[in-house]
Amino acid sequence: MPTIITPDICDTYPEVTVLNPIFANYGGIEAFYGPIRTIKCFEDNSLVKQAVAEPGDGAVLVVDAGGSHRCAMLGDMLAEQAVKNGWAGVLMYGCVRDVDILAELELGVQAIGHHPRKSEKRGEGQRDGEVTFAGATLVPGQWLYADNNGVLIATNELKLPV
Repeated sequence: MPTIITPDICDTYPEVTVLNPIFANYGGIEAFYGPIRTIKCFEDNSLVKQAVAEPGDGAVLVVDAGGSHRCAMLGDMLAEQAVKNGWAGVLMYGCVRDVDILAELELGVQAIGHHPRKSEKRGEGQRDGEVTFAGATLVPGQWLYADNNGVLIATNELKLPV
């Protein structure tokens, strides 16, 4: 994966959408990108578990967890599964846990916070639809670019600045 620097991408592609700066890096890969796949769920990570068990093919899993700060929607076991199945990263509009282990994994992970409590598993939520948070609507098939400077959304894959 080429090195990405989101300020350079913004300079080259001013039309990209920049998400509100509410996310922090938790993964072992601080800069990541790929096509978006989405999940919308609230305090139930059943669909996250299902998704990371499938081939990721370099995609970024975007999870609209409603911005909840009451439980974690991704931890070490699911993140390890995502690495094993070829996901480039996870953008979590919610919390993660096992942050020391996440920081060691070859996976990009950005979230709005961390929480030690696991989520429930009720099998609720939706996959592959549009989600809206952080001032933007994200749609499967768009491309996400993330690093310590921020998170960007493009309608298609960008030729990255060198």
